[in-house]
Amino acid sequence: MSTTTETRTPGKRKKQPARGMNGLRVIARRVHFMAGIVVSPFLVVLSLTGLVYVFSPQIHDNLYHSQLYVNEVGAAPKPVSEQVRAAMTAHPEAALRQVITSPEPDRTTRVVLSVPGLAGTDEAGQARTVFVDPYTGYINGELTTAGNRMPANTWLRDLHSNLHLGEPGRWYAELCASWLPVIVLGGLVLWLAQSRRRTRTRDLFVPPRKTKGGWLRLRGLHGPLGLWLSAGLVVIAVSGLLISQFTGGRGSQDHDPMRLRAPTLVAAPVAVPEGVEPIGVDRVLEIAQAQGLHGELLVTAPARAGAVYTVMERAAGIPLQRDNISVDPFTGEVTEHIGWDDYSFLAKLTSVAAEFHTGTLFGLANQIVLAVLVTGLLVLIGLGYRMWWVRSPYKGKWKALPTAAWKQLSLPMAAAGFLGIVAITWVLPVFGASLLVFLAVDAAISALQRRKKPVPRAR
Repeated sequence: MSTTTETRTPGKRKKQPARGMNGLRVIARRVHFMAGIVVSPFLVVLSLTGLVYVFSPQIHDNLYHSQLYVNEVGAAPKPVSEQVRAAMTAHPEAALRQVITSPEPDRTTRVVLSVPGLAGTDEAGQARTVFVDPYTGYINGELTTAGNRMPANTWLRDLHSNLHLGEPGRWYAELCASWLPVIVLGGLVLWLAQSRRRTRTRDLFVPPRKTKGGWLRLRGLHGPLGLWLSAGLVVIAVSGLLISQFTGGRGSQDHDPMRLRAPTLVAAPVAVPEGVEPIGVDRVLEIAQAQGLHGELLVTAPARAGAVYTVMERAAGIPLQRDNISVDPFTGEVTEHIGWDDYSFLAKLTSVAAEFHTGTLFGLANQIVLAVLVTGLLVLIGLGYRMWWVRSPYKGKWKALPTAAWKQLSLPMAAAGFLGIVAITWVLPVFGASLLVFLAVDAAISALQRRKKPVPRAR
């Protein structure tokens, strides 16, 4: 496919920038090929780790069945305060941090304790979680958890998000999520541009049956599959970005210009009256249920004098339930209530995206959809590398490399592209930084091409 138009004048050759749809195809081919070659190995790792992580609920139920489930469902559960007392009796050195009740009758109650020697003292830190049978009050087991996540969930989550490399490892995941929509869009432009050469529209969506083997056969499989998966892959990438460290993480700051994160309780302290005994966890749960909270409830105990109880609703599935309340530990008054209507549109979108990305938005069907999309992406990557191997346009020869993509744009398009890069860098910092590296490498390759193959003079 020609990328430039040429005019001859005595003694020199002049290249005109590609314009219109032709210029768009040039950019799409450049980005789809080069970015795909570089980013795809990381995408493979991210896909495989995500494929395992999305089925972590089933993994947990098998690994921790004795802790999570009761031996026998009884007639009526004991008061939650008695279950907490059983856990505290086993750990007199600990302080109560949270109580997590389950709406399912065959699940244990989780009593989360702050134990000396474990890292972290806040809700995201490590804690000792005691699993109490709500019918007998017996302890079914204990585990060291982090952020109320089971050990296997924490390990799989860190593997998927940062390869257990900590903060530096998060760059790889966000790099993949940032570039995936761009690679998909480039592929769509290239595939749809071929429609002018087709006699049948169905060839866009169905691999041709009469195509012989080789590169054309591979392309005939790669194109329709990418077209079918494109929307789902973009949704996966965007949902991952909304809950990522660098793009979505800015919403957790005090000043959130994008309002991505959910509103949080202020949990302002209250006065401590003399001679008044604080209410217990049983009364707090009654108040929460009267306020309309249901599903799995996370009751956080006051950490110091004057602090309040907080109750967070965590109900899986659609519609999302995300109510939070603060309760005065002496009067039982609800001092603050945050409901779904208090979320901004972007915060609602982020919450839905997080549930979909982790496979919990609509249960097993959600997990299957993600598994199909990720498996399809792996097949696409395999077909793409095979196409490159069968018919690489470069063949290791610098002279075959096309001119740098940005040089093939007209001045207005280049100016618009520059402004677009600035905007993208603000919204997607990792993508913006990597895009600048991409352009620098692209320009370096072009310069090396000119050194290897000087333009001949016309005779």
